[in-house]
Amino acid sequence: MPTGANVHSSPAVAANAEGEEIEVLESTEVLPAAPEDWKSLFDKYDPESSGFISTERFRDLLEAHGSELDPHKLEVLLALADGNADGKICYQDFVNLMSNKRSNSFRRAILQGSRQLKSSSLREEVGLGLSQRLVRHVAYETLPREVDRKWYFDSYTYCPPPWLILAITIAEMVVFVYYGLQLDRWVLQVSSPSFLKSPLPYHPQRRAQAWRYLSYIFMHAGIEHLGLNMAMQLLVGVPLEMVHGAARIGLIYLCGVLAGSLAVSVADMTAPVVGSSGGVYALVSAHLANVVMNWSGMKCQFKLFRMAMALVCMSVEFGRAVWLRFYPPAFPPCPNPSFVAHLGGVVVGLTLGVVVLQNYEQRLQEQSLFWIFFCVYALFVFCGIFWNIFAYSLLDVKLPPAP
Repeated sequence: MPTGANVHSSPAVAANAEGEEIEVLESTEVLPAAPEDWKSLFDKYDPESSGFISTERFRDLLEAHGSELDPHKLEVLLALADGNADGKICYQDFVNLMSNKRSNSFRRAILQGSRQLKSSSLREEVGLGLSQRLVRHVAYETLPREVDRKWYFDSYTYCPPPWLILAITIAEMVVFVYYGLQLDRWVLQVSSPSFLKSPLPYHPQRRAQAWRYLSYIFMHAGIEHLGLNMAMQLLVGVPLEMVHGAARIGLIYLCGVLAGSLAVSVADMTAPVVGSSGGVYALVSAHLANVVMNWSGMKCQFKLFRMAMALVCMSVEFGRAVWLRFYPPAFPPCPNPSFVAHLGGVVVGLTLGVVVLQNYEQRLQEQSLFWIFFCVYALFVFCGIFWNIFAYSLLDVKLPPAP
């Protein structure tokens, strides 16, 4: 629960008349959490050792331990017991229900409930502190289902904070300022003869230095390049990290970064790469696709206008990159940085990124679509590595001189 938050007095579950929307609030008070404790408790109400307990016995269990449960959680479980179509609960469902484990089986169990409990929308909650209002705002920005918004609102604690995107952004700023002072140039730094001598940007003559396929994100062509990337990275990346966590957002970001540099090495073989656009475009594309796919459920304000503005920003940045690529280079024959990394990031965002963002609080390893896209991505990386090892010599590509 967010810092300083009070326990809500509103019920924890709500269902509409068709039973399509049910809201769950997580309780911090639970019965014994250890698996062996759950098993002994379950066996007590399953003397026949059938592996199932009836919903009537489940209600008896809840009434016996009701004082140990948060009233909201007790109400949730009673509703589920009343609405269970099978009339019995297996051990795994019992564990999922009692521990509020977020799984597909738990979602299905909730959707089977027919009892309607009254609850106000999260947007109607009053008396919230600043931190709580921020969490609520982020929930409506990123999550399409009220059940997930309330779940996130009650469980988010700001610990850990959204550190990954902030750390990457600060590092990019520090590197830019360092080279701005060193090169005495802030706009179109890439036109300086010393720009590509840094150990960070990707250069086809230095492709054997594997770190450059990732480290190029810390170098930018100029302040105009850095500014657009930072704006999109912070406005989209930080809220996504608050909801989905650093691991998932980092996965999308790094996959977009690596796909960007590999895409350049395959499709624009003579060009260098700088900027974090591969990772940024992966995040933004995944988020926009998630909004479009869940348009009716997304309740963020002015979503059409804001989506249009995001597309305009992406188009302006991409247009700048295309213009720069074909602008006569300051030091021929070395071309200006490529724009293909943007496209690599978009492809990652529309495939792997969408799957990650659509499965809030669900185990990704249980999602077959995630493994399909992840395997396709791994195959692309594998082929890209072999391409970089053999294709340049087989095709006799004439590369620009090393910086």
